[in-house]
Amino acid sequence: MPEQRLSFKEMCARFDVTPRTLRYYEYIELLSPTREGRSRYYGPREVARMTLILRGRRWGFALEDIRQWLEIYEEKGTDAQLRTWIDLADRQLEELRTQKEQLEQSIAELKKARDSTEKSLG
Repeated sequence: MPEQRLSFKEMCARFDVTPRTLRYYEYIELLSPTREGRSRYYGPREVARMTLILRGRRWGFALEDIRQWLEIYEEKGTDAQLRTWIDLADRQLEELRTQKEQLEQSIAELKKARDSTEKSLG
């Protein structure tokens, strides 16, 4: 049974990304589709990588961190990649906690200023 492949257009649709985004991910070597003439095709490896890339972006990871993390699998295997993932996740969780505290403080300050303004109107 032949390997399932997606065209460039199908890959954009499946992951709801723009062609520009997909081309950029290729440019920075996050994805490496096979090429046949001018056409690009994405196999299971690229689909899995795209899933991980988008998940990483949703969690706030930098594209360079994601690229390096994906490279670890290619160079050193699953265990090394998973150990690195834990370190990256711990670092990102701390960053997200800090951002959450800052957001909560900003919300409280804005609410106080809003309520004060409303009260002054009488």
